[in-house]
Amino acid sequence: MSAILIKNVEVISEENNEIFNIGIKNQVFSYIGKETPTGFDNAYVIDGKNFIAVPGMVNTHTHAAMTLLRSYADDMILMDWLQNKIWPAEANLTGDDVYWGTKLAIIEMIKSGTTTFADMYFFMDRVAEAVQETGIRASLSRGMIGLVPDANEKITESIELYNNWHGQADGRIKVMFGPHAPYTCPVNYLKRIIDEAGKLGSEIHMHLSETAYEVSECEREHGMTPIALMNSIGLFDLGTLAAHCVHVTPADIEIMSSKNVRVAHNPQSNLKLASGIAPVPEMLAAGIIVGLGTDGTSSNNNLDMLEEARLTAMLHKNNKSDPLVIPAKQALNLATKQGALALGFSDVGEIKVGQKADLVLYDTRKPYWYPRHDRTSLFVYAANSSDADTVIVDGKILMENGNLLTIDEEKVYAEANKCGLRLTK
Repeated sequence: MSAILIKNVEVISEENNEIFNIGIKNQVFSYIGKETPTGFDNAYVIDGKNFIAVPGMVNTHTHAAMTLLRSYADDMILMDWLQNKIWPAEANLTGDDVYWGTKLAIIEMIKSGTTTFADMYFFMDRVAEAVQETGIRASLSRGMIGLVPDANEKITESIELYNNWHGQADGRIKVMFGPHAPYTCPVNYLKRIIDEAGKLGSEIHMHLSETAYEVSECEREHGMTPIALMNSIGLFDLGTLAAHCVHVTPADIEIMSSKNVRVAHNPQSNLKLASGIAPVPEMLAAGIIVGLGTDGTSSNNNLDMLEEARLTAMLHKNNKSDPLVIPAKQALNLATKQGALALGFSDVGEIKVGQKADLVLYDTRKPYWYPRHDRTSLFVYAANSSDADTVIVDGKILMENGNLLTIDEEKVYAEANKCGLRLTK
């Protein structure tokens, strides 16, 4: 469809909430205003009455195909969970597994109002196929571990992924290099990754300072924190999306700020795995871009970015006189505009003329949307992700009236279930 006109919809914005008509042409917001715009006589019209329009939410860190391992290994600490359950299961993954697991995750994302995600996993060419076919937006990284026999092959795969997919799907796909973490990637291996990524102009997506144990082991082995270590070898000079950053020092935050490191904050995952709570207010005060993510924990991969925003606001709420408090409006900003910036999408994350048309309409005809004191507060603290009714990405409708238009749900459910049960036998 060449143009879309959404009429009489309430728009959540940083400034205020008003009823507008929204015109979408050529993949971007071309009109936002009170009048009926010209040039939309033949547009596809959506009645926005009883809906609130919100920028599409951005999941800045996940391992999407891990939906296949949901409920398989619960109530375990991180390293026990990884070493004894997840890594053995992942050793049997095939490209088809990852394709169907990713499509299952994308269904969850679209149905909950997430329009962009960052993924770090395996068989990433199949993830790219799923992204291209479904119409969602993504930043993709091939996860790399340097302690395994095929470590060099993983670097080669990352180079191929970048060359084949970066900028594809009308720019909806970006590619970063994805070294897993300091405890799985020795320094010499990381230096090779930095060299190859630098040649291509690729940025880095990496887990950093997720647990106290990781930090203490890095200090024992290298005499510095993971953040300081990555800075010392030049990794941050490429541009970095750092996942977690739970256990960072004031000195680490200074480094991150000076090197423009962007952070993917994952509150549900960090709480589920007892990793701790990241000092997000301090990061924001230092000018660090922070987005929200869901990670890929097997029992917590509902990809509900609304819950991530809610948790972020509640975890960091202090006395109102404290300048480091994270109110609902700021939490929503982390889930949208800041998340997009964290992934390198500068033209996504706002309902604004000239921005890419990524938008979600939420149905407000629910009891928890009343009384209507503060729409943004209601959205963050009371609304449900299942309120997502219509989802538009890059000016294309992916879901309307709760019905997915680019995915065969029943086929995905059947294939994903088959793959998941085989992996965990």
